[in-house]
Amino acid sequence: MVRIFNQFVSAKVFVLMQAEAVLILFCFLSAARLWFWNDPAGLAQHARWPDFFVQCLVLTVLLQVCFYCNDLYTAPGSGTWTEQLVGLMRAIVTLCIISSALSYLAPLLMIGRGVLILALALTLVVAFLARLLLDKAWQATAPLRNLMVLGTGPLATEVAAEIRRRNDLNLSISAFAAKDPPCDQTNGGFMGRPVISLLNLEQDVPRLGISQIVVALDDRRGALPLADLVRLRVRGMRIVDARDLLTALSGRVQLDAVAPSGFIFGDGFRRSRMTLTWKRASDLMLSLLALLLTAPVMLLTAIAVAIDSGWPILYKQTRVGLKGREFRLLKFRSMRVDAESNGEAQWARIRDPRMTRVGSILRAYHLDELPQFINVVRGEMSFVGPRPERPCFVDQLRTAIPYYEERHVVRPGVTGWAQVQYPYGATVADAARKLEYDLFYLKNMSFAFDCAIAVKTLRIVFLGSGSR
Repeated sequence: MVRIFNQFVSAKVFVLMQAEAVLILFCFLSAARLWFWNDPAGLAQHARWPDFFVQCLVLTVLLQVCFYCNDLYTAPGSGTWTEQLVGLMRAIVTLCIISSALSYLAPLLMIGRGVLILALALTLVVAFLARLLLDKAWQATAPLRNLMVLGTGPLATEVAAEIRRRNDLNLSISAFAAKDPPCDQTNGGFMGRPVISLLNLEQDVPRLGISQIVVALDDRRGALPLADLVRLRVRGMRIVDARDLLTALSGRVQLDAVAPSGFIFGDGFRRSRMTLTWKRASDLMLSLLALLLTAPVMLLTAIAVAIDSGWPILYKQTRVGLKGREFRLLKFRSMRVDAESNGEAQWARIRDPRMTRVGSILRAYHLDELPQFINVVRGEMSFVGPRPERPCFVDQLRTAIPYYEERHVVRPGVTGWAQVQYPYGATVADAARKLEYDLFYLKNMSFAFDCAIAVKTLRIVFLGSGSR
């Protein structure tokens, strides 16, 4: 397993990404020599070193982003070989479209059309074969890590379910441990695994071939076998807290499992002045660039809204932002003018009847969010952060959900970790789950994490998913 942004990523996916980066770059470099195999002068003219290497490197990065946007770096085994082949072809077509646009915007970064087509054809074959070989090799050699979970209560049940969900990590629960294990385990003990006594850990752990212990006792007072755990830890056994493991496996800080001490003494939640300054500077530059690039789309959207449902084109709604301050969020209007004629705020719903014909398209592809770049320029929002809520909902949620107020310690975002990980919510339970993702973002906030969220957002926008 590999940790990226404090979240477990399959080692297989990590190895695949590294291997494909090298192979794609090799395909681009080899394509030039194949294209000009009998024309050394042409090769010298069109593939000048090191400029050609930089061009190939840029295209390699762009192609891997296209791979990611086409679900080619999700959990291994989640798609058939036909689906992976279709995904590879779709990613390559996407890169062709991007390279066509870049040939006008940044011609110095582009290679010749013939070399590009040959390189992409080679990449399709090589990448597909590499995935086949890696899959066979991984099945034959990947080690299975045996875990023992201390506890048989709700926390142990939750962590066991999360481990089984992440079958790409090669983790297997061999046994559970409890203070008073049942005498009769003919029915499989607990969740189909044997339950041993907490009093015999030092003898049972080596016997069962355990490589990691997960402490998931709901009440540790008087139940935690400290002496045995100390001896096992000194001998090299890895021992982790179930709450930390749940966070790393799921990418969220689970409210029903976290304790206040986890916030006080745990890692994360560090935001230096330099980090915040850089985040604001990048927000300002990117929002101005986004306004410039999306100006034609925004003009067409405004015309479509006006023709479909008249004025006003923009919808201004009060939201809660940094430190609880209110601001007016800008959106293209996607609902009827009388959507809240009774004066009461309402959650958006699936196939909301208040939606206009154009509005349903705007919501599907998040085009209604484009005016929020103006909020970013004003300093009311950031590119990435927790989504801002309406004051009436904030008043309701802060009393119903613990730690809800903590999401206001940073500027709200046009997009965020909760938005790319969880579908649009319309209940208090949905808001609680999204808060778990927001807390995970606050704990691990960094420029690199923001970039990863932005890439995930592009994938959602292009696929037209994740909205109501």
